Amino acid sequence: MLIVLAIVAVAMLLLTVNIWLRGGEFRSQHIGQNKEMRRRGIHCVQSMDRMEREKSSKLKI
Repeated sequence: MLIVLAIVAVAMLLLTVNIWLRGGEFRSQHIGQNKEMRRRGIHCVQSMDRMEREKSSKLKI
């Protein structure tokens, strides 16, 4: 049990050091802010749903 606790403590310490070295900020986890996803034309589900609804409403007119 102590070995597992020590491993978890070391992992948390290393994660903390990593965050401090990056200036205390995490990279954005949103799909829309990922360069490769934008290049491929992939957006978040809500954005893609909105675009499809706009397309279908234009076709009905």
